[in-house]
Amino acid sequence: MDSSPLTHFDAAGQAHMVDVGAKTETARLARAGGRIRMRPATFELIRSGSSQKGDVLGVARIAAIQAAKRTADLIPLCHPIPLTRVAVEFELDETDSSVACTATAETFGRTGVEMEALTAAAAALLTVYDMCKAVDRGMVIESVRLLEKSGGKSGHWIAA
Repeated sequence: MDSSPLTHFDAAGQAHMVDVGAKTETARLARAGGRIRMRPATFELIRSGSSQKGDVLGVARIAAIQAAKRTADLIPLCHPIPLTRVAVEFELDETDSSVACTATAETFGRTGVEMEALTAAAAALLTVYDMCKAVDRGMVIESVRLLEKSGGKSGHWIAA
């Protein structure tokens, strides 16, 4: 066993995939979120569904689910995980012309799904940007972070 507090590095400082073979299989859940701020006119296009590209949030939801399923292809040291559920929710905030995204990933396995939830949230927000960039290149994606995780040896954690 290595002594590094960073689990993706061995004792010699080499990157490696963490061995999860001896871990107990448990129900695991992670929620992640973030938001994208935009001009009020862009927000209205999304809210009204009148974007020329169609249902922006519907496409972003599908992108998030697809991204969660492909996390191991995108993040080099992530394990491929058989996800049992991915859910994506959006909250529109007219006061600051923003869309918040919360992604939840679940599995029953030996390693957590934090990266899948984070990847899903980021992909959803990037998709909103992509679909609306023709009218607003100044959108800002912010605060992508883990909100909650449960399962495994470290137990339940909720962001402050």
